[in-house]
Parts: sequence; structure tokens; C-alpha cells
Amino acid sequence: MDLQALLTRTEGKTLEFKRDLSSPDRAIRTLVAFANTAGGTVLIGVEDKTRNVIGVNDPLLEEERIANLVAHLISPQLVPEIEILPWRKTYLLAIHAYPAWSAPHYLTKLGPEAGVFVRVGSTNRQADPAIIAELKRNAGVESYDEYAVPELNTEALDFALASSLFADVRKITRRDLQTLKLTCSHRGRIAPTVGGVLLIGSDRFARFPDAYMKAARFEGTTRSRIIDMQEIRTSLPRVVDDAVAFVEKHTSRAAVFGNVRRVDRWPIPLEALREIVINSVIHADYSQIGGPLRLALYDDRLEVENPGLLPAGVTVEDLKQGISKPRNRVIARFFHELNLVEQWGSGVRRMTDACLAAGLPEPEFEEIATHFRVTLRAASRALSNIRRLPSASSKRIDARDSVVLALLATHGETGGASTNEVAKHLGVTSRTARSVLARLIVRNLAAAVGASPNDPQRRYFLVGREQKTVRNP
Repeated sequence: MDLQALLTRTEGKTLEFKRDLSSPDRAIRTLVAFANTAGGTVLIGVEDKTRNVIGVNDPLLEEERIANLVAHLISPQLVPEIEILPWRKTYLLAIHAYPAWSAPHYLTKLGPEAGVFVRVGSTNRQADPAIIAELKRNAGVESYDEYAVPELNTEALDFALASSLFADVRKITRRDLQTLKLTCSHRGRIAPTVGGVLLIGSDRFARFPDAYMKAARFEGTTRSRIIDMQEIRTSLPRVVDDAVAFVEKHTSRAAVFGNVRRVDRWPIPLEALREIVINSVIHADYSQIGGPLRLALYDDRLEVENPGLLPAGVTVEDLKQGISKPRNRVIARFFHELNLVEQWGSGVRRMTDACLAAGLPEPEFEEIATHFRVTLRAASRALSNIRRLPSASSKRIDARDSVVLALLATHGETGGASTNEVAKHLGVTSRTARSVLARLIVRNLAAAVGASPNDPQRRYFLVGREQKTVRNP
């Protein structure tokens, strides 16, 4: 395990620091949340706020202790991987929890309803009944939209709607409904599936009242004043075109003249917008009540939000790397058959490429409460076509910052750079170098690894993209 890489990261969906096990309940709760979400590592011996390395006095004793706590406090049985990692003259304890592929784990003393936790960002959140139900579904072989709706029959599906959706692709027959899993065999008869009702149900809102998109155009950059609002209640495949039309209605395009022809350029790349809406429809958790798909257009950005966190075992970094796990397999296949989806996992890459080609920042992905949001920054906020170093601040990177970041990048494979090395490289005093480094740390561009701010062996590293350290065994 790469301890150096862990120490340069910030706490997040797959990583948490703990100074010690004086309050073991918090560490146990985090392991439950990791197991129920995307896996993760609890690193014992590091202060969570300062990231100062304290170490563990008796690592063998603490290893045995945490193993016993996990065995007695978590149900069903969780089997984490525990490592003792040497660091200078002390040791750290790393506890890896892998994603659960069975029923959700929970704190035994709280029970299977109140004791289930999931990881959202860098926090643990108690799972509500809808999330618990989804975790249980994920443990099975079927996705939610493959489940039968036994109280309905095939008359609840609109075959004419299905035919019209496929009109430009191919002719379909009623037998195709079962091939596409819009219907299934249930106790000796044919019944529609959840996906069938969502996609071509004659009255899908009777069973899924929130299976639509709410689009709004706001004045300025907040939700204080609404200019226009529309509820898009067409069939789910047609929601995509209607959402794009809504954005086109409320944005102005610029004419760019090339050597041969005029090209219309939109402040929001329409290709990226289509991919975002398609992904939100495919990955929405339609079992949630009171949470329709949402599209919010501001002066400076576009936000598309769907109910449901990322599927278990998937992180934001996985999405960027093309790892896909559709929450709704029936809807995903239906969109694929309609040529709305080219191949699994390529949508995020296409929307990112479209934004970069337009001189915009990469799309932003985040889990919020029980929803997932994608944000596109509008052209008016784009400064250049140059991809900037990752930053948690909008402050400009000056020439001195760039020199230090370049130095840290070259020292990443050799144990980081010291304060003196940075000072010598800049031709300044150590005090000035520490000020520059402190500013970069606050902006999450650099990270320090050491026992304290005064540690003479303190080293500095460039902060890159989060790397997922826990993988399926």
C-alpha cells in the first residue's frame, strides 16, 4: 500500500483519518459506511484536521482490538483488511473495508433499520428506508427496473408509444417487449416490469409520480428569482430532447465564421448537455418519493440533478475513468437500442471532451444528500482553453505558485520537497517559502506530510486527482 499517497490526500468518500481509537464507535460507523458505499480506508494515527502524523503506540494490540470491535459491533460479519504500516520511528494502522456484495452492513446495537450508514463525501450518513431498499436490491441479481409489477398486465403498456420511439431505428413487435425486459414472466403470466412502466407505461405517473424532469431558468446565480419553469412529462427518451430545447430557449448562441461556413456556438455545449440528461434519466432512483429529475439554468452555470447516490462500489473518480454501473438496466438497454447511448462508460468522457473543446472547465460531479448533481460552467466564466491545475479556490495561480507546483510535481516520486528545497529553488528565505506553501495547502493544491508544522522532516507534495486505494479482492 502506498502510504505516502494516502497521506497527501484529503478525507473523502474512500478515506478517513483518525488520531487514535479512543472513540472506536466513530471508526466502526465509518467502516460500515465504506462497506455500504464504495469501500474505503480508515488510517489510524493521523489527525483528521491537520493531517499531522502521530503514530500508534502499540500497533499489534490496536490491530487485535479493532478486529474484535469489527467482529462484535458490525452485522452481517465484515472482514476488513488490516495493515500495520511503518512510518519513521512509529507505525500507522490502515483498515480497508471492501464494498459489500451482500445485504447492507449495520451497527449491531442499532439494528438493520437504524444502524445502516452510507458515505456521502467525507461524512457518514444514516441511510433512510429508500437507500436501504436500494442496497438490498444491489445485493441481488436484478436491478430495480427489472422487477415485475404483478398487479398490472400488459395492457398497462403503450405499444403504440414504443413503436413511435423506435420508428427511426427499426420495427418492433410485441415479442420485443419481453426481449427488452419491458415485460417478464411472473408466476405463470406476463406482467410489465418497473422499467416497462417507466418507459412506455400508459399512466406511469400513477405509480411513479416523480418520473419527470423539472426545468427552471433563474435570474443571476441564485434561486431567488425564477424567469421560467417547465415540467417535462413526456416519455423518458423524449425528456432528453425537451430538456435540450428548454436550454436552447433560454441561451443565446454566437456565430463563429470559419474558412468555409458559419458555425453556431452555444455557451453550454449541447453534446455535453445531452449526455448529462441521458445519464440522469438512466441512473435516477425512481423508487424515491418527492424527487424528480431537475435541470437548473443560471447565468453562470447549468445543474442537472437526479435522485439517488452513485451505485454501491462506484466513486466519482471511477466515472471519470469510464467505469459504469447502470442503476436501471432496462432503461439503459432501451436507450442503447434507440442509439441514445453508444457504449457503457463513454458518456462522461464525451461530455468532458465537449466542455474542454469549448474552452470550458470539466464538468463537476457531486453527491448531495440523496441526490447526484452534475454542473457545467457557462462560457462566460471560461477563461481560456488551457486546462488548469486542480484547485479548490477561484484565486489566480501566480508565477511563483506555478514554479513551486512544478517543483513539487518533479519531487513526487522522490519523497516530496522540503521547505529548504523550495526556498532555494525560489531564491527566497525559508519563512517566505513556508508562506507560499501554506497558501497552496489552503487552496488544496499542495499537501504536507509530517508530525507537525514544525517537523524538520516535513515534506510537501503536489495534490492530484483522488486515487481509489480500495479495490475488490
